[in-house]
Parts: sequence; C-alpha cells; structure tokens
Amino acid sequence: MWKYYPELLERPVPRYTSYPTAADFDDNVGSSDLERALADVRLCDDISLYVHIPYCDQICWYCGCNTGRANRTHRLTAYIQALFVEINLVAAKLNHRGRVKRIAFGGGSPNALPAADFKALVVHLQTAFQLDQAVFSIELDPRSYLLEWRDLVDGMAMDNVSLGIQSFDPTVQAAIGRVQPLDMVTDMVAHLRDAGVSSLNFDLMYGLPGQTIDILQETLEQTVALLPERIALFGYAHIPTLIPRQRQIDDSHLPDANQRFDMAAFGYEFLTRAGYPPIGFDHFALPSDPLGKAGASGVVKRNFQGFTDDQSGILIGMGASAISEFPDLIVQNAKNTGQYRASLAEGRLPAALGIERSVSHQSHGQIIEQILSNGQADLSTIGGAAIYAEPLAPYINHGLIEITDQRIKLRPSARPYARTIAATFDEFRGQTAGTFSQAV
Repeated sequence: MWKYYPELLERPVPRYTSYPTAADFDDNVGSSDLERALADVRLCDDISLYVHIPYCDQICWYCGCNTGRANRTHRLTAYIQALFVEINLVAAKLNHRGRVKRIAFGGGSPNALPAADFKALVVHLQTAFQLDQAVFSIELDPRSYLLEWRDLVDGMAMDNVSLGIQSFDPTVQAAIGRVQPLDMVTDMVAHLRDAGVSSLNFDLMYGLPGQTIDILQETLEQTVALLPERIALFGYAHIPTLIPRQRQIDDSHLPDANQRFDMAAFGYEFLTRAGYPPIGFDHFALPSDPLGKAGASGVVKRNFQGFTDDQSGILIGMGASAISEFPDLIVQNAKNTGQYRASLAEGRLPAALGIERSVSHQSHGQIIEQILSNGQADLSTIGGAAIYAEPLAPYINHGLIEITDQRIKLRPSARPYARTIAATFDEFRGQTAGTFSQAV
C-alpha cells in the first residue's frame, strides 16, 4: 500500500505530456520550423492528427484548457473557416507523405460546434490527408449532447469517446461549475454504446472542493457500474494565479495534501480491485482495451492527450494552441484565436512557440516517458545511474525504486511519486513553485 512521504512531494512538477514541457517553449521557434518538419516527413511515417476546438457551451471553473464560450455563431464560423485553411496548408506541406493512423478531436468541447460543421470538418480531414484505417477519438460534454449530435454520432464511426465527468456528487459539481446529473451521463453512455463506440473513457478528479473519500467512493462505484473501458483519475490542480476562472472555487473547502494523497491511494485500490489495471500514474484500463493491452505489453506512450497506446512518432496539432510534436521539434500554434486566424489569413502556418529537441532532450525525454508510462527505464543512454545517485537516494532509501545494471525500476508503491522521480532527469527544472501543480 502507498505510504505518504510529504517531503518527496513538496516540489511542484510538470505532468510531462511532452519533454521539453510547454513551460520551456519560446518564440524562437515558428512557422518556418514547422514547415521544415513537415517537409521532412517520409512517405512511410505514421502520423497522428489532433484538432483543437477552443469552445464550450459552459465554462467549468476548474478547467485549465484553452477554451472560451461558444455563445456567438459568427465566432464559431470564423474559427471553422480558419481551421479549414490550416488543414489545407498542412496537407499541402505534407504533399501526400505520411499515413494518418489517428485523428483526435479535443478542446474545449468539440460538440460545442454545430453538428453539421463538425461533420464537414471530418469530411475535409478525410479528403485532405492520407488516412490508413485511422482511429477516431473525441472528447464530448454530456451537457451539450443534443439531438443533432446524437444523430451525427449514429452515422459516424467513432472508436474512442472521452467524457469529462470529474464527480457525480451534486454538491461537488456545483462547487466546480459543472452540473450534470448521473441520469444524463447514463443516457448518453447507452446511446454511445448503441452507436458502436467500443472504447469509452471517463475523466474523474480527486482533491475537489468539499470532496471526501466517501464522496469519491460513490463516484467510483457509479463509474464502474457504467463500465467505461478507460478511467483517468486526476488530482485537481488549483492554480488561480495562472487560471483566473479558478478564483470562482472556494479554496477553503479544498482537501489538504494528506487528504489528497489518501484519495489518490483509495482510488488506485478501488479501481484495481474492480478490474482496471493501472496505466502510468493516473490512468486505468480494462485488459481487453487497446490501452490495457499496451500496458500489459509495456508499450504505453505519453503525449498531449495523456497516456496512450498510440505508437505514431509524429503528432500534428491543428487549431488555436494545438501542439505538434516531431522527433526533433515541438511547436505550438498561437493560443489567441484572433492571432491564429490572422496568421492563416496571411497564408502562414500559425506556429508561435516551441523548442528544438536536441539529442540530449530526446534521450532525457525518453527516460521520463518510460518512467511515467511503464515504470522503468535504461539510464545508460544518459550517462548511467551514478550521475543521479544523490537525487535518487531518498527514493531508494524509502524502498520506492531499485536500480540494477543501470536500469531504474519503480516499485508499485512508487506510483504517486512517479512525476517527482521523473523530474530528476529533467534538464530544465528551475521554475518557480507556482508554475506547476503538486504531483498528487
């Protein structure tokens, strides 16, 4: 069972959905760098596409995503038009090279768009790129799952659907600005199953205002009863200085660090006993699901969507704030939708920030990804374990990790410390405490 060592969790650390992280991006990387990376894609390269929809019908107070209210039709129309231009530009730069294996739609909430506009977007992607039996994934908001979207899903093959649940408790929902009754979600799940969705994910949170272990347990029981193939159990990151909308949350009702740890430990125990093996440090998946199979085989990867079974080496992000990742480059589009549209109006790819990934970055990034995703890594590629003896000593002394023949291996009890252990191999970390969230 997990033991709480607060001194090992004092330092806020990244979630490492990339390495280097977004905190390390600068404006020395831009459109020309992205053009070069796209030109280097080979005919045989596997590609994943991510399309960002930065709008929601309702804004949740806890949310740190780049999103705004979908309350103006002309704003959505202008964004979709710009997105089509970007798709055309990227496709032209690829010039039929690369095989698209996956297309993921996130946000925000893709179903904040009119269903007809989203269908046109999918058709445009299918026409512009070379799809190779591509897996389709989408994030959906149950509160915006209206009749037109039900009809759309009925006629469209969506493989993976992710629902933002966070908590089923009405009091907690009200405290975070996301009210969606259990019956609403239950009805939606039944419809998605009838539509042929084979892999369903629930995003849940612990550490929410007014939340207790009993409340978390009830949400977990209700979740397992609905049988999603995947469950992500995140710790709520309260950073109102960086995310102004979080100021609407009463932080006097937030659980303390010890209570958060107990919630994370309880969630882990509950879900593993319910038949959901752990994936990384905060995901769980049924053994029959592709992510569960990847976990059993030790081939889980980590990208901007979290832990994944996606093995593609290239991720191309489209839309405002979307991030693209290549072996030697990470680049992010302009976050502001006005700046995003302005770049495209001038015929330029809307890349605004990023970082070139040196050989050292790639080696350290692989170590960090392997630690977080599969619980072990070969340290010989970055100079060997001896270099890191001092920072790793506390984890060794507490029996959380072992090092044999230059290979680091996390024991099961080390799972809540995975991010702080991974941060040992981060060449960049010198940020202030307010930049990142607590590891648990």
